[in-house]
Amino acid sequence: MKGIVLAGGTGSRLFPLTKITNKHLLPIFDKPMIYYPIQTLVEAGITDLMIVTGGRNSGDFLRLLANGKEFGLKHINYTYQEGEGGIAEALALTEHFAEGKKICVILGDNIIEGSIKEAVRDFEGQERGAKILLKEVADAERFGVAEIEGDRIVGIEEKPARPKSSYAVTGIYMYDGTVFDKTRTLKPSARGELEITDVNNGYIQEGTMTFNYLNGWWTDAGTFDSLLRAAQLVHGTTHKRAPALAAAGREIRK
Repeated sequence: MKGIVLAGGTGSRLFPLTKITNKHLLPIFDKPMIYYPIQTLVEAGITDLMIVTGGRNSGDFLRLLANGKEFGLKHINYTYQEGEGGIAEALALTEHFAEGKKICVILGDNIIEGSIKEAVRDFEGQERGAKILLKEVADAERFGVAEIEGDRIVGIEEKPARPKSSYAVTGIYMYDGTVFDKTRTLKPSARGELEITDVNNGYIQEGTMTFNYLNGWWTDAGTFDSLLRAAQLVHGTTHKRAPALAAAGREIRK
């Protein structure tokens, strides 16, 4: 499976920070934001990656990441999104890279505590369709919200005033090769973008959408509040792990 990190856009909700750099290069505790989604994919065994970037500072990604040696990679692919045409438009730019294979897409400002390895393995065994990861949240109206009946999703509503569940669609999506056919049928939403929710609802209408629940904490980092929250969560996790790692080192030295 190939991996795609979507890191375009202008980051207007984070002005003036993003006047001088891309949002996904801002720090989250001790690493640039873009490091976290890359690490999520690599930890899940996905090592053939493409970064979709944009804006005036796109060259900074190459200077920072180069060919991905820091992540144990031999190569990272890059492509460029002009303007802010939406997540689905950014995804459409990767069709040549995907080559009809299954892909795992992660938004560049999505940061998680746990692993997606099990979900990736499940999707690799799924004959066709798509898989999304859901997380129960207290503020579902901020996100795309899944309506669930039994073991299936019957619809996704984007930022609903009255959410039909408390399960947000996280920014981690897995698709088969038909995803690009679906992006070609999309029409811009009221905000002038091609919406990934419309892609996901296309799979739901086909009856080929599955889902997993995401373990551990999850946050985006696209606003000042969520940027701070992401740093606090990463900081807390890092400090929790440090004693365990130290203890493991002492055992090894014995």
